[in-house]
Amino acid sequence: MTTDVASGPGDPAEPPANLAKLNANIARIEELTQRLVHALSQRRLPDPGVEAPGPDLFADAAAAWWTEMLENPGKLIEAQVGYWGKALRHYVAAQQALSQGRTEPPAGGDPAARPARPAADRRFANPLWDSHPWFNFLKQQYLLNVEAVESAVAELRDIPPLERRRIEFFTRQIVDMMAPTNFLATNPDALERALETEGESLVRGLENLVRDIEANRGELLVTLADRDAFKVGENIGATEGAVVFRNRMFELIQYAPRTAKVRARPLVIFPPWINKFYILDLKPANSLIRWVVDQGYTLFVVSWKNPDAGYAEVGMDQYVEEGYLTAIREVKAITGEARINAVGYCIAGTTLALTLALMKKRGDRSVASATFFTTLTDFADPGEVGVFLTDDFVDGIERVVAAQGYLDRVFMGRTFSFLRSNDLIYGPAIRSYMMGEAPPAFDLLYWNGDGTNLPARMAMEYLRGLCQANGFARGTFRICGETVSLADVTVPLCAIACETDHIAPWKASYAGIRQFGSRDKTFILAESGHIAGVVNPPVKEKYGYYTSAAPIGAESAAWKAGAAHHRGSWWPEWIGWLAKRSGRMVAARVPGDAAHPVLAPAPGSYVVEAPAA
Repeated sequence: MTTDVASGPGDPAEPPANLAKLNANIARIEELTQRLVHALSQRRLPDPGVEAPGPDLFADAAAAWWTEMLENPGKLIEAQVGYWGKALRHYVAAQQALSQGRTEPPAGGDPAARPARPAADRRFANPLWDSHPWFNFLKQQYLLNVEAVESAVAELRDIPPLERRRIEFFTRQIVDMMAPTNFLATNPDALERALETEGESLVRGLENLVRDIEANRGELLVTLADRDAFKVGENIGATEGAVVFRNRMFELIQYAPRTAKVRARPLVIFPPWINKFYILDLKPANSLIRWVVDQGYTLFVVSWKNPDAGYAEVGMDQYVEEGYLTAIREVKAITGEARINAVGYCIAGTTLALTLALMKKRGDRSVASATFFTTLTDFADPGEVGVFLTDDFVDGIERVVAAQGYLDRVFMGRTFSFLRSNDLIYGPAIRSYMMGEAPPAFDLLYWNGDGTNLPARMAMEYLRGLCQANGFARGTFRICGETVSLADVTVPLCAIACETDHIAPWKASYAGIRQFGSRDKTFILAESGHIAGVVNPPVKEKYGYYTSAAPIGAESAAWKAGAAHHRGSWWPEWIGWLAKRSGRMVAARVPGDAAHPVLAPAPGSYVVEAPAA
């Protein structure tokens, strides 16, 4: 005879819920591991020239350091004794605290041996970095190591300025990479999350890692924003308009009027083709495109084609002839105006300046005024980006584009991310892969991850002729059969640079504007960086700007010394400048005309095409 007994939660016949969850997670890890191995196998064999600086850089740095130490051995002894003394004191203090079961770091101590965490260093925000002796020891030892490395680099003598900048930059990359926060076993936030979720956060993190590697064909590029939160043309890039012209280089978008009257002279914006144009048309509240239309302008924007290998032979000449000059011609035809106003952003500003110089040579006066957003034309000092513009990197890029026909968007995105590695690489990687968090729904970061390729010829002409040879500033650069210089740009102009721009440093931007041949020059210095300083709508009043009565011919320091600070966005200042050069008010224009029928609603097809595989 048998008796049925109901199984309780502790009955061996029914595994505990946490055991079932563990088994399910193990199965997920096995499946994800297989996907990870397959995704990594898709990665192209990298060219060492684009992965890291050439070995000569640190060999020269080491030689310079040893030369200095041999000439002054006392300095070497002092540095070594100081470092090891601090490290040993930290080790002993941490061991004592742990052996006595204390959960706080030892009180007092040598302030010099325990460097304070910088207030802005968000990596060490968790209280355990200060309250737990083990984590406190890791943090302080890391900061001591950073101090020692930075001191060694600072002691280098007889190093050319560019080489010193490169050594400092790539040393900082190594130092940032080795932070204890970047490793699971030494990151208290990640360990706490793993305990709270019974390991679920680590499984989600592995899912995020596999997803990113699969999406980038074997390369690791952290997803910065929720890819499902936005759709171009619906909740971003959605200002009403139409594509009214298309060729192999670009689609021309004319935006629908939002006022009964508009300025007679139309405005065309040339955005950079390194990224997509809708950075100027994110959500309605921060859309420069929508705001300009609201001010009563007939606005056109160029949406560039995202090139594949079929564009390998497209160079700067084609961008000028088939891009800029064609767009200007079509805008004039659609509006019936003899002259237009133009805006160029970043590399598109550089190329707008080349176009204007060419037009000067040809006697073409179609552009009445030009505005430059964060534009470099004199590359004598390109700032932080300059560390990637030496032959060891550029030679590698040349080999890669010769084989592929284009410079891959992944390389571009990764390179710019390293300029702010803690914010754009390590921080997001920790949240995604260690904490298992989903990327945020942030429109600016979504755009940042929506990259584009560069044609092979154009990329090399830009890197060799403009960046390395500085041909435009030296008057040796040839475009469409003409040799042009900065002095050939003579139209009235307004230039906006950004105070903390790490891609187009404001002083370098100012240096190029100084050399333009224009008599009518206005310079505006916006607060913040390359993107946030430009996308700064008046409603937020987040960042201010500077204007100066000093002549643009003065040095940048003199200009800044005489500058006045203004609260709020620079947009109204610029639009006031533009209004004086835009003619009378006329009846608003609808997109297109009989010869330019509407081809598609804005934002068009080029901006949403999948990049080349």
